[in-house]
Amino acid sequence: MTILIKGGTVISSTGADLAEVLIEGETIIAIMSPGSDPAVSAEGGADRVIDATDRYVIPGGVDVHTHMSLPFGGTMASDDFESGTTAAAWGGTTTIVDFATQAYGQNVRECYDARLAEAEGECAIDYGFHMIIGDVNDASLKEMDLLVGEGVSSFKLFMAYPGVFLSDDGQILRAMQQAAGNGGLLMMHAENGLAIDVLAEQAVERGETDPVNHGYVRRAEFESEATHRAIQLAKVGAAPLYIVHLSASEALEQVAIARNKGANVFAETCPQYLYFNLEDHLDQGFDGAGYVCSTPLRTKHEHHMEDLWTGLRTNDLSVVSTDHCPFCMKEQKELGRDDFRAIPNGIGGVEHRMDMIYQGVTQGEISLPRWVELCSTTPARMMGLYPKKGVIQPGSDADIVLYNPNHPWTISVDNHHMNIDYSAFEGVTVPGKVETVLSRGKVVIENETYLGKKGDGKFVPRGLSSYLI
Repeated sequence: MTILIKGGTVISSTGADLAEVLIEGETIIAIMSPGSDPAVSAEGGADRVIDATDRYVIPGGVDVHTHMSLPFGGTMASDDFESGTTAAAWGGTTTIVDFATQAYGQNVRECYDARLAEAEGECAIDYGFHMIIGDVNDASLKEMDLLVGEGVSSFKLFMAYPGVFLSDDGQILRAMQQAAGNGGLLMMHAENGLAIDVLAEQAVERGETDPVNHGYVRRAEFESEATHRAIQLAKVGAAPLYIVHLSASEALEQVAIARNKGANVFAETCPQYLYFNLEDHLDQGFDGAGYVCSTPLRTKHEHHMEDLWTGLRTNDLSVVSTDHCPFCMKEQKELGRDDFRAIPNGIGGVEHRMDMIYQGVTQGEISLPRWVELCSTTPARMMGLYPKKGVIQPGSDADIVLYNPNHPWTISVDNHHMNIDYSAFEGVTVPGKVETVLSRGKVVIENETYLGKKGDGKFVPRGLSSYLI
C-alpha cells in the first residue's frame, strides 16, 4: 500500500518546508516538492492520500525514558506496556525506550530476558530497552558487552536509592570503563542518595511528613554534586555520559562546563521540570503526592525553569523525555500519606510530551525545528535508533505525526489515555494537537479514534549512539 501525505509543512531538525511524503508499506520512499511528480501527486496516484493542509508533518516522537510496569515501593507503575504505549501513540510518540532492571543479587541476563518477554506482543508502538545495572560485578560487566551486540546499547546506574540501586564510585568507574570498551552509553541518575536519606530521616523525626518534604530533602546541591562526580568519573573512565531527568540549575551548570571543554556529556530534562514547581504543585498538602518524582520539582524562586529552557536552546540539554512512571493517587500514592518517603516516585506524562514542548514553541522558548530535534531526532540519534527513527527521509520508518498548530484543548484526567486516576497536567490548555499518527506506515490515530492494537509495536534493536563527539 502506498500513502501520500500532501499539503503539509514538513518540520525537520534543520527547517520547515512545504513537501509531500510518499510511503510504501512501512517505509518512507520519497520526499517531494508539492506537485513535482504529477503521476503520484494526483488523487489516483497513491492507494491513499492524506490531506495535511495547515498541519505540521513531523517525525513520530521518540521517548527514551519510560517505566512501564515498574515495581516501586511495594506497588507497580499503573501503566503496563499496552496501556502506556497506546497513550504514547495518542500523544504523537511512536517509539519508546524503556528499562530492563537488574537489582542487587540478580543476574543481568535473566532480568533482561524476563523484561523482553513481558513486553513481547503487548506494545502498540515500537520499543527498545536500556539495561539498569544495579549490581556491578564481573558477571554483569561481561553481560554489558553481550547486550550491546543484541541491540541494548545503553546502561543506567544510580547514585541514589541506597540499599536498592545505588552504586558506589568504584562500581560506577568499572561500569564506565566497560562502556568505553564496548561503545555503550552510560546513563546516570545523579543525586547523592546517602545524603538525601540523612535529611529525609531528620525531616520525619521532626514530624515533617507531607509530600513537599520530598522536594526539600532532595536538595539541588545533591543533584549538582552527583552530576559533577559522575562527570569526573566518566572523564577517568573515558565513557560517554548521559544525565537523566536533570532538574536543577546547578546540575545544568556542571553539564555546561563539561560540554564547553569538549566532553562527551549529555543531559535530558522532562516537561514537569519546565512547567511545574515545588511551591505551586508539591506544597499542596497530600495532593502534592501527585507531583512526587525524582529528581524533584524545584522552587520557582531560583530560576530553575528559566535556566532549563536556556539549556534546551544552547544544547546543554539535548533531549526531552518524560520519565513516565505513573502511580494512581488511590492505593498507590496513598502509601505515603503518613511518610513522604513511602510515596511511589513518578509522574505520568508519556501522552503529553509533544504538546507541552510545542507550547514552548508558541511561548518563544524554542523554534519549531528545535521541537522536533529535542523530541524526535536527537533522542533517536543519542540512543542508536537513527536514521530508522526520528526523521522524515527516504529509507526511514514511516513514523509520522500530523500536528494541528491551531487546535487548542485542555488536558484532563477525563480525556487522557494513561491508566492513572489523576492528571499532573490537569487544566493545562495547550495550543496544538496531535491529529493523525502513523506507526511504520499504519494509521493508528485518526479522527479522534485509535485504530491500532497491542502487538503492532516491534522490538527495535539499537545500534551505538550516533550523537557522540
